Amino acid sequence: MGLIYLALYKGKGKLFNRLIRLWTGSIYSHCEIVMPDGRWLSASAMDGGVRAKRIEQNPEHWELIPVPWANTRLIESVFDRHEDAGYDWAGIFLSQLLAIGMHNKRRMFCSEFCAVALGFHGIGQRFSPVLLGETVHRINRLPFVQLAHGQIERQAERTPHG
Repeated sequence: MGLIYLALYKGKGKLFNRLIRLWTGSIYSHCEIVMPDGRWLSASAMDGGVRAKRIEQNPEHWELIPVPWANTRLIESVFDRHEDAGYDWAGIFLSQLLAIGMHNKRRMFCSEFCAVALGFHGIGQRFSPVLLGETVHRINRLPFVQLAHGQIERQAERTPHG
């Protein structure tokens, strides 16, 4: 069993990426969940909504944050419920730009999908890529998460790889 990662996009991207970075005051404009099997899961405006794809991980364009506490079954469940649903344009406008928290319950935008998939139910639409990245970093620094993560790494080192 491999690790799950939160991938934050810091590449140049398109006009939409620049607008997100400008609005959030961050270098990040998009996020994805990277599964152990290599699939990248997210909601993408360019791809029309919630989807899975394989993305070449270029360190100049992506920051990967390990998420040892992520629940694979929850992520897959959120993905299955929303796969091929359109991009939540109303949600990104009403939750991010106007900050009133309204969104389409069927459709999602990237950080909303990633937040809900990581267990932030009911508040996923409140996250931007940078806020979600900061939250994951803070959770990863909690002593019990560090302890559990260290135990997982030690078990992986002892397990023979066929």
